[in-house]
Amino acid sequence: MTDTPDYPALQTIGWPWPGPPATADQADWQAAMATHPLARPARVIEQHRTHYVVADGPDASIKAESLPEWQRPRFPSHERPAVGDWVLLEGVRIVALLPRRTSIKRGAAGEHYHQQVIAANVDTVFIVCGLDADFNPRRIERYLLLVGGGGAEPVVVLTKADQTEYTEDALAVLEELKAQGIALRAVNGLDPASVATLHPWLGAGHTVVLVGSSGAGKSTLTNTLLGEQRMKTNTVRSNDSRGRHTTTHRALMPLPMGACLIDTPGMRELKPTGEETLAEGGFADIEALAAQCRFRNCLHQQEPGCAVRAAIEEGEIEETRVLNYFKLKEEVAAAAAKLAVRQAETAQERRTAARRGAGKAPRRR
Repeated sequence: MTDTPDYPALQTIGWPWPGPPATADQADWQAAMATHPLARPARVIEQHRTHYVVADGPDASIKAESLPEWQRPRFPSHERPAVGDWVLLEGVRIVALLPRRTSIKRGAAGEHYHQQVIAANVDTVFIVCGLDADFNPRRIERYLLLVGGGGAEPVVVLTKADQTEYTEDALAVLEELKAQGIALRAVNGLDPASVATLHPWLGAGHTVVLVGSSGAGKSTLTNTLLGEQRMKTNTVRSNDSRGRHTTTHRALMPLPMGACLIDTPGMRELKPTGEETLAEGGFADIEALAAQCRFRNCLHQQEPGCAVRAAIEEGEIEETRVLNYFKLKEEVAAAAAKLAVRQAETAQERRTAARRGAGKAPRRR
């Protein structure tokens, strides 16, 4: 890595501008870089428990030291760098995290409220689902909810199209998503010609992240896009088409066509953070129908003048999808309540720390 930023090289791994940030809408990046004038930007390409691997070009990487406060147990995990983040380096030490343009987050597993960043600064999210026993429209909707508020474009990628004769049926099941402008693509992940249908989202400088369950075909798709067998793949169980985690950590890789790809381990739990908007998460049509109900507090059950029930009865919308909408709406509301409590606790902790700091007597010289 060099001491002077090589912006053309940075662009090959997703730097969004031909040079340093210079316009008004880039003011937050300008301010961060001005605070550390001796630092250079680099991108996080691997995230491990004890360290990060960062790069400032397609063929340059280094094991980087993180800020000490990021290692504290109570430090919010979503405020630490994630794969795809841009950071500032002095030597091999990370000194700052640059503001995120987009992010994909989920509620972390466990009773206590935490957010986990899956990937940052991505342009497109490929939601990968196999056309075998892995096919689950409700899980796809859950992924769309998590992606919707993060600023990236979702694309539903149905893999293993060569292993079934029901591809068109599966696409028909997801027709309500397509009607909202969400792109759907069915591919044979082993066939470069079939995978070429994804190339419109893989232009130079763009960043794409793959998300999906274990066994969905993410690693196979990654190998085909890379043009080499770099990622380990495993067979899946015949009874449920699930596989073991072949990807063990998130990693960013430049692709031959100029884009950057982030592969991720399969995720079993997809909890909302409380910041999601259902209209942006694939349910804009249901939200629009709900606004047309006769009563503002309509529960969409047996109330007269319910536009949602009428659409179900007329076959305009699938009832199982509406039920999933209600379920996710409740989960988002519950997560939002936990988020509000956590934010209040964090604000109080910072006020207490500030008072303690202000109360310290200055040292005698």
